[in-house]
Amino acid sequence: MKVLANDGISKAGEQALKNAGIEVLDNRVAQDHIISFINENNVDVLLVRSATKVRQDLIDACPNLKIIGRGGIGMDNIDVEYAIEKGKYVINTPTASSKSVAELAFAHLFSLARFLHESNRLMPLEGETHFNAMKKSFSKAYELSGKTLGVIGFGSIGQEVVKMGIALGMNVKVLTRKPKTETLGLTFFNGQTVNFEITTTNDMDAFLKEADFISINTPKTNEYIIDTPQFEKMKDGVYIVNTARGGVMNEVALIDFIESGKVAGAALDVFEKEPNPEVLLLMNPALSLSPHVGGNTVDAQEKIGVELADQIIKIKETIK
Repeated sequence: MKVLANDGISKAGEQALKNAGIEVLDNRVAQDHIISFINENNVDVLLVRSATKVRQDLIDACPNLKIIGRGGIGMDNIDVEYAIEKGKYVINTPTASSKSVAELAFAHLFSLARFLHESNRLMPLEGETHFNAMKKSFSKAYELSGKTLGVIGFGSIGQEVVKMGIALGMNVKVLTRKPKTETLGLTFFNGQTVNFEITTTNDMDAFLKEADFISINTPKTNEYIIDTPQFEKMKDGVYIVNTARGGVMNEVALIDFIESGKVAGAALDVFEKEPNPEVLLLMNPALSLSPHVGGNTVDAQEKIGVELADQIIKIKETIK
């Protein structure tokens, strides 16, 4: 069996595959050439992340391809249902990067609440000449502890965000399409686990009115979850972080509500026009920004590689 990890795979994942007698091709193939490469090299498994697209044309043109894998949660760059109809195995790693994404969400929330995103820009430029002025301008900061955290989405990432919010002493509210109750366990360094029962709501109006901080943790959507009507219902001075997908929040409306003062600040790890975000977003001092790196930690990539390898090895055993 041959594996093309076209967007990369961790050393641990690669070694697990090799130990199982699976060949891993050390190539990065451009989208325009990937079909011919797969066919010419008799590739059985194509692993991708966000960069490589696996659409119907590729699936049709590569009949010997047996497994398509996505290192991560979202599968929007793969025509999943079509691939399954054509007899392909489609795998992903839905929980491997959840903690990394949740930690990035809180990194941004801390940054916004303490003006770190702006002070990090200005200190190298004005720290020597305007130190006291900046100290005064950044003094109206907030603690996260005791504030209400609104989490939109209750998948693996949303649950990690909830657990981190609880650990910080935040009052956590969760919005889902249908109300449900889940028990989440917080495990600490000494092995102790504390369980919390979380009941979600589908009452968006009440949810938006209560939240001091909002974290968006949903799959890709066909329309905005947060648009002008939703911004209007939010508490004045709210902070928002989107580590989900570009297109779940109206970025133009976001800028308008930042300028009006309704939104105190926002953080974006994902953008509607990736990889070319709007300049108005990039230049806005009320935004804390990162280039879609939610799952890009050494820890997450190790887990992703190993989980993909384990799934491939199990499938290999079934198709001998």
